[in-house]
Amino acid sequence: VLTTREIEIIKLMEQEMGNKEIAAQLFISEPTVETHRKNIFRKLGKNSLIGVIKYAYDHKIITPSH
Repeated sequence: VLTTREIEIIKLMEQEMGNKEIAAQLFISEPTVETHRKNIFRKLGKNSLIGVIKYAYDHKIITPSH
């Protein structure tokens, strides 16, 4: 369900990066990052970052970095 870009953004969010840092890392604009974030939360039916990260761990989309 998630796009490759959305998965990239989840990985960066998990590293505690904000929209500005994510935008710089991926060479995209901050509004584009915000749109991806909104889409991620909508697709996963989550309303918190913790919920998104937990979902990503539980579904093996990302693995814990520690």
